[in-house]
Amino acid sequence: VQLQAYGGGLVQAGGFLRLSCAASGRTFSSYVVGWFRQAPGKEREFVAATGINTYNADSVKGRFTISRDNAKNTVYLQMNSLEPEDTAVYYCAAGVRFSTTKDDYYYWGQGTQVTVSS
Repeated sequence: VQLQAYGGGLVQAGGFLRLSCAASGRTFSSYVVGWFRQAPGKEREFVAATGINTYNADSVKGRFTISRDNAKNTVYLQMNSLEPEDTAVYYCAAGVRFSTTKDDYYYWGQGTQVTVSS
């Protein structure tokens, strides 16, 4: 599976962005897809995941929504009410196990930068 994340950019606090993760491969629908983010000097952290169910990290609950369109081989991350603390490189990843742990994901996209100004 090859993944490509895009849709990042510069936005003011309170604004919104929608990230997309486009995947190749006919078995995409069978994978769990997660979004992670990494800010400078910090560990890569879990944001959200979608498989049969969806799950969001506490830090983004009520603001971010993950969804997928298997017909388009694409997973989305709708990010609303963005805060400066959301500034990071966002990565999408695919695995076979529903997990919040980055080591459980085997395939990674290249990342897309999200910058939120105050």
